[in-house]
Amino acid sequence: MGVNKYRLEKEAPIDILEIDNTAVRIQQIERLNALKANRDEAAVQKALDAITRCVETKEGNLLELAVEAAKVRASLGEISYACEKVVGRYKAVIRTISGVYSSETKNDADFQKACSLVDRFAKKEGRQPRIMIAKMGQDGHDRGAKVVATGYADCGFDVDMGPLFQTPAEAAKQAVENDVNVLGVSSLAAGHKTLVPQVIAELKQLGREDILVIAGGVIPAQDYDYLYKAGVSGIFGPGTSVAKAACTIMELLLED
Repeated sequence: MGVNKYRLEKEAPIDILEIDNTAVRIQQIERLNALKANRDEAAVQKALDAITRCVETKEGNLLELAVEAAKVRASLGEISYACEKVVGRYKAVIRTISGVYSSETKNDADFQKACSLVDRFAKKEGRQPRIMIAKMGQDGHDRGAKVVATGYADCGFDVDMGPLFQTPAEAAKQAVENDVNVLGVSSLAAGHKTLVPQVIAELKQLGREDILVIAGGVIPAQDYDYLYKAGVSGIFGPGTSVAKAACTIMELLLED
């Protein structure tokens, strides 16, 4: 793994194009509603039924049927669901490993401090601190989340990994069911300003406002205040040491 030897003493600010995700989402929903209001529903249903039959019987050209469905203005979600009804949806198998991070950092002061804070918490609460790492929305990049999960596990955390493409409601439900202390949202696809406030609202609805929500990944510094105001307890951007992040999380938990 490469490490940048030539680091700047002061990073120059980077111009970032600001996209209002909420406005785009509303616009897309309006367009879908308009599409559905002005199409031949009978023709759409006939095309979707043909796709489902093709998947069931394995007879016919599935690509051709999907194109025909699109011609009568079936949405991509409807076309994929016509297949999903028969074969389900692919779910990636989540695998994490242990011992790799600790073998390289066992003598690091921050790692030792994190382990010590975890031990303090365990003695105080009678259990290890539990964190869930969530990947929500259309963000399919999970390697960074797995690296972080492995590091936290080596510090002594009990770690749960959510599946890819969860909705905020699904992530909150899993966090509550697993009785986690912390929900960590990994964001690498610019969905943080939409998804993070939604998952906080879902936790509130479930009566678990006590679960700390943190965020990490590619999050522009200009968005930090927005997330803090939404209820995020900590933000860890690119280049953050896993051990230092673990220390910060434990300090937040021990404050409560």
